[in-house]
Amino acid sequence: MKVNAKALAPVALVAAFGLGSLAPHAQTPAQKIGFVDVDALLQTQAGPKEARAIDTKLKTETADLQKQANAIIAKGNSATAAEKEKLNQLNATYQAKAQAAAKQVQALSAKMEAATKVVDTAISAAAKANGYSVVMDRAVAANSGLVVYADDSTDLTAAAQKNIK
Repeated sequence: MKVNAKALAPVALVAAFGLGSLAPHAQTPAQKIGFVDVDALLQTQAGPKEARAIDTKLKTETADLQKQANAIIAKGNSATAAEKEKLNQLNATYQAKAQAAAKQVQALSAKMEAATKVVDTAISAAAKANGYSVVMDRAVAANSGLVVYADDSTDLTAAAQKNIK
C-alpha cells in the first residue's frame, strides 16, 4: 500500500502537536517574598530623623493649645463670646506653628530623597543577596490587609541595615 505524503500531512501535524503538549514544560521557580521595616531603616538616616524631631516639637508646643481649644469646644453653644474669640486665636496660633513646621520639613526634602535612595539600595542589595524576588514594606502589607501572616524568617530589615553606609 502506497501512502501519499499530502494525505499524511494533517495527521503528522496533529500528532506533532499532541506529542508536543505531552512533553514536560519548564516550571517557573518559586518566588521568595520578603518583608522589611522601611520606617525603621529610614529613621537611621539624617533627613527622616530631623523630620521626626520637628513633628515631636510641634506636638509638644501645641499640646497646651489643643487642651485649651478642646475645653472651649466642649462648652459648645454655652461658650462666651470671649471664649469663642480665644478659640479663634488658639486655632490661628496652631495653624501658624503647623505651617512653620511644614516649611521646615519641606526644607529637608533633599535629605529625605537621599535617605530614601540609600534605604532602597540597601533593601535591593539584601534582597538580591538572599534570593528574594519581591520585597514589601511590612507596615504597608499589614495595614492594607494584603498580607495577614508572614513568617519572621522573611524579614530582611537586619540584612538591609547592614548594607546602609
